[in-house]
Amino acid sequence: MKIGVLALQGAFAEHIEVLHRLGVEAVEVRLPEQLTGLDGLIIPGGESTTFNILMQNYSLEEPLARLAADGFPIYGTCAGMIMLAKELSDARGVTPIGVMDIKVRRNAFGRQLDSFEADVPIEVLGKKPFHCVFIRAPLIEWVSKKVKVLARLENGEIIAARQGKMLVTSFHPELTVDDRFHRYFINIIEGKA
Repeated sequence: MKIGVLALQGAFAEHIEVLHRLGVEAVEVRLPEQLTGLDGLIIPGGESTTFNILMQNYSLEEPLARLAADGFPIYGTCAGMIMLAKELSDARGVTPIGVMDIKVRRNAFGRQLDSFEADVPIEVLGKKPFHCVFIRAPLIEWVSKKVKVLARLENGEIIAARQGKMLVTSFHPELTVDDRFHRYFINIIEGKA
């Protein structure tokens, strides 16, 4: 199995490290031609405005939209979730790829100083709560009937969802020692989830 990690900026090295720990071949992706031969792709957290500019500069938006339309497995964390969304409630210069039927609010919890961590029960990962790290995190304000909500905060706010082979989280699982979300994505790729 070979999973690409979009390596334009952000926490791509941490995702690659988790995948290596799981025995998966992981490669950095910066150009459209590097998408060939992959079994899945992770779009990491980072700064969504910068991601948007770099994705346009490297002509990645159209190939990623085509892959998503073809049912290619893609996992977006934090800014990656923003880039996959069909709609943003506060776009301010960011144009998402628009492939997942969700509406996302950027920086939903405030600035860097408002970052936080929380243990959240996530049924698809088992009984043990998942330790979620939120850094200038977005949240999902709306999902279509095609989207399965995987996790919510205690107040009901949606922080993880899946649509077909696309997976998104508001938080950064790559910044924890818990690899269950990466294993779940691998199971999606293998058709086991």
